[in-house]
Amino acid sequence: MSRLTDLIAQVKKNDAQLGNDLEREFNGLSSRLPFGLNFERHSPEAVELPRRPVRKGDKVRVMPDRHTLSGGDSRLWRVARVIASEQGKLAELELLEPSGIQTQIADLKDLVVVAQFRDAIYPGLQSTGKVERGGEKPFHSVINGENYHVLKALTYTHSGKIDAIYIDPPYNTGAKDWKYNNDYVEGDDLYRHSKWLAMIERRLLLAKSLLNPASSVLIITIDEKEYLRLGLLLEQIFEGCRVQMVSITISPRSTSRANEFSRVDEYAFFVFIGNIELGSGERSGNDAEVRWLYLRRTQKALIRGSRPRQFYPVYVDRETMRIVHIGNPMSNDDHIDDVPVVNGAVPVFPIAPDGTALIWGLTGPSLQQAINGGYVRVTPGNEHQPYTIAYLSTEDIKRVERGEYKITGTRPDGSKIVVIPGGKAARPSTVWRESKHDAGAYGTSLLRSLIPGRAFPFPKSLYAVEDSLRLFLANKPNAVILDFFAGSGTTVHAVMRLNRQDGGRRQCISITNNEVGANEQQALRQKGLRPGDPEWEAFGICDYVTKPRVAAAITGKTPNGEIIPGDYKFTDEFPIAEGFEENAEFFTLSYETPISVSHNSAFSRIAPLLWLRAGSRGRRADRLPDTGWVVMDAYALLVDVDNAAAFYDAVAKAEELRVAYIVTNDERRFQSVTRHLPSHIESVRLYESYLTNFSFMNGE
Repeated sequence: MSRLTDLIAQVKKNDAQLGNDLEREFNGLSSRLPFGLNFERHSPEAVELPRRPVRKGDKVRVMPDRHTLSGGDSRLWRVARVIASEQGKLAELELLEPSGIQTQIADLKDLVVVAQFRDAIYPGLQSTGKVERGGEKPFHSVINGENYHVLKALTYTHSGKIDAIYIDPPYNTGAKDWKYNNDYVEGDDLYRHSKWLAMIERRLLLAKSLLNPASSVLIITIDEKEYLRLGLLLEQIFEGCRVQMVSITISPRSTSRANEFSRVDEYAFFVFIGNIELGSGERSGNDAEVRWLYLRRTQKALIRGSRPRQFYPVYVDRETMRIVHIGNPMSNDDHIDDVPVVNGAVPVFPIAPDGTALIWGLTGPSLQQAINGGYVRVTPGNEHQPYTIAYLSTEDIKRVERGEYKITGTRPDGSKIVVIPGGKAARPSTVWRESKHDAGAYGTSLLRSLIPGRAFPFPKSLYAVEDSLRLFLANKPNAVILDFFAGSGTTVHAVMRLNRQDGGRRQCISITNNEVGANEQQALRQKGLRPGDPEWEAFGICDYVTKPRVAAAITGKTPNGEIIPGDYKFTDEFPIAEGFEENAEFFTLSYETPISVSHNSAFSRIAPLLWLRAGSRGRRADRLPDTGWVVMDAYALLVDVDNAAAFYDAVAKAEELRVAYIVTNDERRFQSVTRHLPSHIESVRLYESYLTNFSFMNGE
């Protein structure tokens, strides 16, 4: 070993880059385990960035001609200089291969920037839209970008702050389900398992740095193709943590395969980090909660006036969400704005999302009797009906009284938690056989309802993800959840369901790229389109599926503005058209230069990162303040240290600030400002902290 070290040192004197590369490979080989999971780490991943402008010094590939189906030139070139000509901008390229100097001139429009795994990146975010229905709640974030690069960005905003990660990575089936270095990994690739492991390992190492070491959970779904290797990889990366695998029935009808057993399940690995507690799941274990009925009828025939005694105001207290008064029945001539006022309470009427006035399922006296027994639930509603009210059927109440069902607790609104006993075990088992985890009915079919005509392969059952997260987040109403293989957006959808059930303010960060499916790519290329063209990007996963699905879930309307039919099932049943009182913002990852960051010219793209670090809550400063400082809802920004006195006064009056960003190159002035700030506020020096963070990340 020492002899090899000496030889590498000699190489470094003549060729520093070659010496460093040899040393890195030597270190990788020498660190291999004598027993455990050994695999090739492969050459660094190379990711094409079709939306990124080409700059001098960039690594690029030359894209194939339009209307051709070939893959084009896979070699890497460096842009030596950009040349202005009458035909447009051209680039002088130098080949990045040791076979000797080779150059060529190419049209800038025919080049695509390539980022390799070890390249320095300085990320920013560009907002591409938002949906706001959640008032002061934190925003969910959907980020379009290469997930490894976005995970790097999150090391600046969320290091050690993530409470749960749920990911559904490519299963490496040998079909066209994932790419490595811009090529689909085929089933006959001799290195496909090690390529997959190398790809997953790099991301899990970053994910580990994001998870809260004191209490968090990592959940990964997988099938039989890679579950053995993934299990060993998790044991090695998360050494000392408990790791368990659960079998989940996702296709009760089974999937037939030639000369193999028909599959009905897949697996989920759970990595327990720190002192994370596994709950009973309330609805995922052997005891299942009974189904509550909507108080508002949903049949179109049961409109106001069809049963005169069943249209009346139900007053819900704004603070406790308890029903405090039931008003008198109203005729069709009575106007809902003329009902009596009850201090601190909101009058609720049976109004459908489309504005139709329906009726309640119980008369006033019957509803009051159910309330007295604790058999009426209140949860947040929508702009037409501010609260959703549900009740337990007469038959189910009788089962409670006979002891067939049991009461396990009481919710803040006074309703009882009623469950159907299913056995002695208090915790869920390692085999989940529940109809609600059917990926066809509650994944594919649900997605078709939300975004009709837009296909996505094998989306997860919404309720399987919801149940998995509830096991660990039921007592964490402010949890931060991350999904960096977000696909269709099921995880953020499940988080919104959890929030609605208990009034939580959990937020989800969803990361997905804008890759176009293999079949769609061929059709688009035949039309003369290439990655980067707006018509091409419109069919990418993020723009075509993820963002529209999240928006549809929140608004209750399809991308075409139509009301989504059907109801959510299980746990919390209500019309899909009611949507959620949640906020979400959509971003695309950008790539900045250190100079543009230091000189404030990239501030509009760095600003979302500052906002994310402060909790994704409230207003955001997207441009530099003219006054030299600004105080937002969750953070403050001081650009001109000479105006610090006014800044201190404003910060002292803002009780909910979490972070103060101070722009200065002088460490002493930064420390001086920090000493004047309240102790509970985190002080961050810009842009030194940002640039240093990503400089450190370049050494893998």
